This record gives sequence, C-alpha cells and structure tokens, in this order.
Amino acid sequence: MSFRARLFAFWMKKRPKSLSPAKVIAVAFAGIILAGACLLTLPAASRDGSSCGFLTALFTATSATCVTGLIMQDTWLQWSGFGQVVILCLIQIGGLGFMSAATLLVFLLRKRIGLKQRLVMAQALSVNDMDGVVRLQRTVLVGSFGVEGIGALILFLRFLPEYGFLNAIRWGIFHSVSGFCNAGFDIFGVIKPDASLMEFQSDPVVLLTIGVLIVIGGLGFLVWQDVVQKRRFKRLTIYTRLVLLTTAALLVAGWFLICLLEWDNPATLGPMPVGEKLLNGLFQSITLRTAGFASIDQAALSEGGKAVSIVLMLIGGSSGSTAGGLKTVSFIALVLFMVARARGRESVCVFRRTIPQGQVLDAMTIAFILIFLAVFGGAFISVTSPVGFTDGLFESVSALATVGLTAGATRILSVPAKLLMILHMYFGRVGVLTISLGFLAGNRAEERFRYAETKLLIG
Repeated sequence: MSFRARLFAFWMKKRPKSLSPAKVIAVAFAGIILAGACLLTLPAASRDGSSCGFLTALFTATSATCVTGLIMQDTWLQWSGFGQVVILCLIQIGGLGFMSAATLLVFLLRKRIGLKQRLVMAQALSVNDMDGVVRLQRTVLVGSFGVEGIGALILFLRFLPEYGFLNAIRWGIFHSVSGFCNAGFDIFGVIKPDASLMEFQSDPVVLLTIGVLIVIGGLGFLVWQDVVQKRRFKRLTIYTRLVLLTTAALLVAGWFLICLLEWDNPATLGPMPVGEKLLNGLFQSITLRTAGFASIDQAALSEGGKAVSIVLMLIGGSSGSTAGGLKTVSFIALVLFMVARARGRESVCVFRRTIPQGQVLDAMTIAFILIFLAVFGGAFISVTSPVGFTDGLFESVSALATVGLTAGATRILSVPAKLLMILHMYFGRVGVLTISLGFLAGNRAEERFRYAETKLLIG
C-alpha cells in the first residue's frame, strides 16, 4: 500500500465521526473567515489593483465576519467595489450567523430541515431547545431584512439630495447592514478618511437612524419574537424584561457618564452646542454596545471616558443577537448575585423568580474569562507595541467584545499584537462558552465521588 493510500486509510479511521452543533458553528465561522480572507487578497479586491497581503486580508475578514469593525486600512480607500461587497457579505453572514444564511437557501429551495440542522440552528440562535426553532429562524430572517431595508431607505432619502443617487443607495444599504449587524464598518472615507461618522456629528437623522439599528440588532432574536407576539410588558418572559430594562438602564447610564466626563473636553464634546453634546453623548453610549461607529474621536477621550467606555464595551449586547460582550442578562445576573450575597441570601431572585445557581456560575465563569483575556491582551499590546496600557486595554476589549472602536492603536500594532486581536475577535463572536463546550467539554467525565468539604477565610 502506498504512503498516500495509508494516509487516507488512517484519516478514514481517525476522522471525527460527527461534529456537535458548537463545533459546527466554530469550524464554519473559521471557514468563512478564511474564504473571505482569500477573496480579499485578490488584486481585484483592492482599489489600487495590487494584493493587500494575507495578514491585512485576514484581519479585515475576521473583523467583518465577527462584526467587530476594527480595520488596518480605511475601507473606502483600501477596498474596491468588489472588496466592499465581500466585506458586506461577511458582515451579513457574521451578524445573522452562518446558519441563517444556510437556512435562507434551504427556504428558497423548499428543502426539508432535518433534526441535526435544527440542533445547529438552536445553538446558533442561543436557544435551549428545538421547539419552534425553524419558526424563530424565519422570524430572524424576515425581521432582519425588514429592519435593514427600512434603515437603508431612511439613509438613502437623507443622502440623496446632497450626495446623489449612487452614493445614497450605496451608503444607505452598506451602513444599514453594518449598523444593524453591529459591525461598525463605514465607507465614508470618500468624504474624509478614517473619520467614521464624525462628519455627521450634527446630523440627528444619520446618528439616530444608525443608533436605532444598533439597538434593535443588539436586543436579540428571542426578544424580537417575544415582543411581537405578546406586545405587553407584563406578558413578556422574564428574560425579555431583563434584556429591555438592562439595555435601557445601560444606555441612560452611559449617556449620563459620557456627557458628564466629556462635556468640557475640547477634543470631544467641548466645542459642540448643547443639543449636539447630548446627541453625540447618546450615540457614544449606543455605539459602545459593540457597534463600532464613532461620532467623536475615541483617542481624545479623557481617562475617565475611556474607563467608562471599556466597561460598557465589555458588557456588550444581549444573547442571540448581533452584539458581543459579556451580554446584558449575564451582567445583571452577576449584579443581582452580588446584591443577594451582600444581604446574606443564598438564592438570586428577580420578578418573583429564582435564577438557578448554575446559570449564575456560568455568567461568573464567562465574566472571569473575558476579564482575564482583556487584561492579558492589554498588557500584551502595551509590551509588544508602542501603545500605553489604557489604550492597549481599550483595543483588547474592543476586539474581544466585537465592538470595533479604537483609540488610534490598531494600525501601529505589532504583528504578534494583530494576531492576538484576530484571536480575540474570533473568540468574542463565536463565544467563549460555545468554544469551551464544543472543544473542551465534549466528553465531560461524570463526578464519581466528592471530597470532604473544607472551610476557607474569604474576604
């Protein structure tokens, strides 16, 4: 038997017989990123007709697929029309999840969805069971394209008188999809490179339209379905109520703190009239929910403003949405747990219901992993690149929480730091919990015995 035949026989014997839904999602996202990177390395993808190099392409494809928005080159100046279409497709697939794109194809071909496909769909949508998962997937697709269409129409009508039909339709579609998917990519470089939305600081139509798209995309698909079906707040599930209340509280708190800390900063909100200060303070609070658009210079934020931004970025949006981060309900579960423990209570309760202790521990585990990776990333960036720790931490959290805001450090990062950012973006989008379950806990051993307990001094 030849070496090639023996190698094939070995692979057929040792290959994994089946992949769990978590592994399918992780591998599929990696495959989409690599495919996008290969397309972006083509000379036709760059505006100057020469290949950008694999690292730039890989970084951009990861940022687009993981709906982050961090870039090494201005999207308009670097990428041709073909390259921008590739990026937009990666954003849409990454924002809705590759299973949504696959399901759309199945719906169009009128094929039947099997049990295994339903399992993967449930995992991709962050739901606990398969009951109604196909109906939910249909709601996700119809709702997403509907909201993106409305946002594109509003932006098209706003840009049409000033910038012409072609720019209006191009900008309307691209930024509506980018906003709804919480991606943060923009093609306004034709007006001013690397300015994001800073040229529209005084434009409430642009900022509020993109802001609303960001919030809707960050609420989560389960929340949409619950709100549409039940409509009254008291009839909503506990999860939906927590998402809506926590989202509103974080937006208002972020708005207040950003305005308080940046009100007199001459490089951010300082020179603006009162109305613009409030508008841009609100948009900053919204975009920190993993969106990545910037209406003010992030590098010019005060130290306090950067600290608030880092915390809000780390919390992120809601589960089963286009947003990243720790997630709103995980955050509020930890807050409720700390309040309960401070009051000497064992159980964590909300709306006359008890949150299972296992879920609180899961939230605590995810929070610890994210904080550890964020601090490690900040330290690694500050050591390997000409960046201070605060800006390095800002960059690390922005990648890990798939936000996409930068304090000006992305382009001066070392190659090792850029590779770390790619890994952070991938972990942030696919999910630390999904990856750990898929690759580490696939064959979890049963606890056959327990050791005797011991008491420790805590605090």
